[in-house]
Amino acid sequence: MKRFNYFWLKFVKVKVENPVALRFILQDELYLLGTDKKLYEHSTIPEPVMEQPQPEIKAQAATPTIEQPIPEFKTQVVIPVIEQIVPEVKTPVVSFNYLGQNLKRFLILVNYPELEFIAEAHLTALQNILKRKDLEINDVAILNMATYSAVKLDELISFFKPAKLLLLGQTALPQGIAPLVLNNPKILNGYTALYSFGFKEMMDSVENKKAFWEQMKAL
Repeated sequence: MKRFNYFWLKFVKVKVENPVALRFILQDELYLLGTDKKLYEHSTIPEPVMEQPQPEIKAQAATPTIEQPIPEFKTQVVIPVIEQIVPEVKTPVVSFNYLGQNLKRFLILVNYPELEFIAEAHLTALQNILKRKDLEINDVAILNMATYSAVKLDELISFFKPAKLLLLGQTALPQGIAPLVLNNPKILNGYTALYSFGFKEMMDSVENKKAFWEQMKAL
């Protein structure tokens, strides 16, 4: 291998800033002089610094802020409902004290202020008349209007629901009844009404008894 010395380099027209780099140019071994040797003992070739690519910083687009609507809280005013208690109007139940059982819906109105129902002699005469019509005392209802003078006809009809109505004497006529002709039967709202003499008027009068019986037969 060829050997060169430091003096040979003077003839090489190569400008080298760092003498250490000569070993990369001249592949042969170099021998330095004693005086120059110290200059290259601690000299090193700095390794090339590789520039690291700087990451591209992209500006982040600003995210639009969406304002959430604040819910509106409405205070609900609760108006208390005051229930008005309507007093229950109860219709008083009308009850009547009468003689008989009204089995045939035959209502007989009389007037005896001093008695509960009817005079004993008059009751006997009435029962004889009813037998001639094949009726018994339990088939009728005998009501003393002296006890119920303030009762209206509608109340009597609602309670007894008569198919036949016999009124014995003017004082036996209830309030609210339509005008009736003596001994002349009349149909009123689904029932037949006969207005005739009272027993006080018939007991001593054959004509009154006869007029009454003629209408009573057809009733």
